[in-house]
Amino acid sequence: MEKDHRKTVTLVLGGVRSGKSRYAQQLGERVQRVVFVATAQPGDKEMQRKIELHQSSRPPHWTTVEEPLALSEAIAQHGRGCDLMIIDCLTLFATNLLHAEAGDPPIDRLCAALAAPPCAVVLVSNEVGSGVVPPYPLGRQFRDLLGEINQRVAAVASDVVLLIAGLPLVLKGQQP
Repeated sequence: MEKDHRKTVTLVLGGVRSGKSRYAQQLGERVQRVVFVATAQPGDKEMQRKIELHQSSRPPHWTTVEEPLALSEAIAQHGRGCDLMIIDCLTLFATNLLHAEAGDPPIDRLCAALAAPPCAVVLVSNEVGSGVVPPYPLGRQFRDLLGEINQRVAAVASDVVLLIAGLPLVLKGQQP
């Protein structure tokens, strides 16, 4: 994502408050034209405040696209006009899929779009495989869906980085 604007796909994983979004944003600050795809939906006041905090932390010249489900379409529609697209985050994308009961096709389309992206893409997601097994069925369904999304995106990504306490650990490829 330096001057050659390689069309890389980077998956940034980590636990809650591990620095994933900050790391992705720092990658975006290296290039001129950034499209930020936000998957969050303001379902309550707490989420609305979190969204506003994230918005205020981004440079004002970045383009923000709010897209909770159609990520492959967002990549196709907005990817050619930028150097880097940041999708934040796949965790909320999984939540949105569960609520929409959309199943696997959006994941298939996302992975197909990432196989030949029109720009460099950074995707942010929570790593949920290290936690305890949720005690309720919907929690287990969410964990399993996000784990599947993370595995499939990691398989097509050129680089996978795990953030722990704000520090990047390269799992695949190289540090962007």
